[in-house]
Amino acid sequence: MGVDVALLMEARLKHEITFARLPEIEPGEILAHMSDPRVAEHMPLLTFKWDEAAVTKFVATKEACWSRDGLGHWAILSDKDYVGWGGFQKEGDEWDYGLVLKPDCFGLGPRISRKAIEFAISVERIPFVTFLLPPSRKNLGALERLGAKFVGEIDFAGTQFLKYRLETA
Repeated sequence: MGVDVALLMEARLKHEITFARLPEIEPGEILAHMSDPRVAEHMPLLTFKWDEAAVTKFVATKEACWSRDGLGHWAILSDKDYVGWGGFQKEGDEWDYGLVLKPDCFGLGPRISRKAIEFAISVERIPFVTFLLPPSRKNLGALERLGAKFVGEIDFAGTQFLKYRLETA
C-alpha cells in the first residue's frame, strides 16, 4: 500500500507551527537533521561533519545571539515535533532570516516563513529582513511572493550568495 505524499503534506499543513528555543530539543534530533546529506545540498558553508560537539557548539552559538541581540534562531515545531530550525540573526546592521528544515518537511517552508515574517513585522527594531540564498536555489517564487526584492550577488565567508531584502516597516 503506497503513501500519498500530497495527502500527508496537506495534513501536515494543518498542524500547528510553533517556535521554541534550541536547547529544548534533544541534541540527537539536531544531529540527525544536520547530518542528512539532503540538508547540506543547499548549505555551502556546511563544510564539516556534525557530531555531538558540533551540536553543542551550534546551540551555544545560537543562544549567544539571543543573549547579545534579544533575538535569534528558534527550533521550529509542527504539533510539538521538531521539523528544523530558523529565525533571525543580526549580521552587522541587518537582520538575516534563515530556515533549515528536515527534508521531509521542506514543504512547510513557506508557511513557517510567513509566520516568522509576521513576527518581524511586529518588531519595530526590524525595519527589513535579508535573505542569503546559495545560487543552487532555483525556486525563488515563494520568496518573491513574500515581497522580497533581489539585491544582488554577494560574497559571504568566501562563498557567493543571492541576497534578497524584504521591507517590514
